[in-house]
Amino acid sequence: MRDAAPAATSTAVISLCSTPRVGHLRNQLAALAGGSVSRIVVWVGDDDPSDLDAEHLIYVPPGRHGLRLAAARNAGANAAIDGGAQLLVFLDADCVPGPDLVLRYAAAAAARPDAVLCGPVTYLPPGADVSRPSALAASTRPHPARPDPPATTCRTATDGEYALFWSLSFALTALAWTTTDGFDEGYEGYGGEDTDFAFRLRSSGIPLVWVGGAHAYHQHHDTQSPPWQHLDDILRNAVRFHGRWGEWPMTGWLDAFADARAIEWDGQRWTRAAPGADTP
Repeated sequence: MRDAAPAATSTAVISLCSTPRVGHLRNQLAALAGGSVSRIVVWVGDDDPSDLDAEHLIYVPPGRHGLRLAAARNAGANAAIDGGAQLLVFLDADCVPGPDLVLRYAAAAAARPDAVLCGPVTYLPPGADVSRPSALAASTRPHPARPDPPATTCRTATDGEYALFWSLSFALTALAWTTTDGFDEGYEGYGGEDTDFAFRLRSSGIPLVWVGGAHAYHQHHDTQSPPWQHLDDILRNAVRFHGRWGEWPMTGWLDAFADARAIEWDGQRWTRAAPGADTP
């Protein structure tokens, strides 16, 4: 398995991937082919992606509690900066960039080099064509939960909007990255590390900026709601988050687990329900 810093370039696109998302990643790499960006893939699975034709591949194996997504993003950023990147674009493996995503992030970074930048995300239906920019443009329907400024414009987030930060598509300058302290690597498995990152941005006074026209397209794959396969990860990471911020993240999922009697409130925190509770 390769583990090397990329050659010098002004922009690096950093993606986290494991075996279930390889097909999605190939679509992403195809959309970026021919551009001037450096493409860094951080492999977070416990197997060897020997057939993955990635430009720069580094490896962050799972930890005791599962995938180390926070550590993987930090490793990808450090590799990009070591290779000379001045702009870091984080794009999850299951996301395809719109044709103007890198351009819009670069323009926003030039205007706001101190900020963390977030573009709109469209969740695509099954079978959507991701191979043609015109098809992506026709499918553009940004998720309504987050701001979607007009193309070529930006808007600084309010304090209350930091909770809307999603790590599946964001960007910042290398200099801004050094002011963030990165993601908290104490989070392992699924959930919480991106909201924690955003809250630390807010507490440090680092601006969060919504970038119009930096569209990313999330490719469809099967999911569960709530994500039962990640219950223990979510519970553990939620407790860590609460210990730092005094509030609970992922409340919709926690409420759903509680309604199903999989977790219970002991007066101070959420815990696994007693043996014999009804769970799916």
